[in-house]
Amino acid sequence: MNIHILIVDDDKNFIDTLEDGLKLKNVNVEITVAKSAREAIEELAKTVPSLIILDVQLPDMHGVEFMRTIRDTARFEKVPVIFISAKYTEPADRSEAMLAGGGSFFSKPVDIDELWTEIKYLLDKKK
Repeated sequence: MNIHILIVDDDKNFIDTLEDGLKLKNVNVEITVAKSAREAIEELAKTVPSLIILDVQLPDMHGVEFMRTIRDTARFEKVPVIFISAKYTEPADRSEAMLAGGGSFFSKPVDIDELWTEIKYLLDKKK
């Protein structure tokens, strides 16, 4: 399975850990990183990823607002999105993310095995 994941997060340590953890899964995963909503929009103009891992708290836009923006574009309406947050972890935050079109929600720190299981589930569900 060839998977392209767009990670939208400005936390370098989290990105490095996530990239390393996904590479250890021995699957063909291409990872693109955007450190802001603006960078993510530039990246999405070039390609449609298999899945997006999206931080709720971006430096230039709230993740849920970003999600609503991309869901308004037909070519991204079926791309699964996993929300991740260190700060927004209350049930209301999770509900808002899911209502915006998120596939799931993880709190940081993230267990890589659980995240990988969710990635596989969302990608299989998308087929």
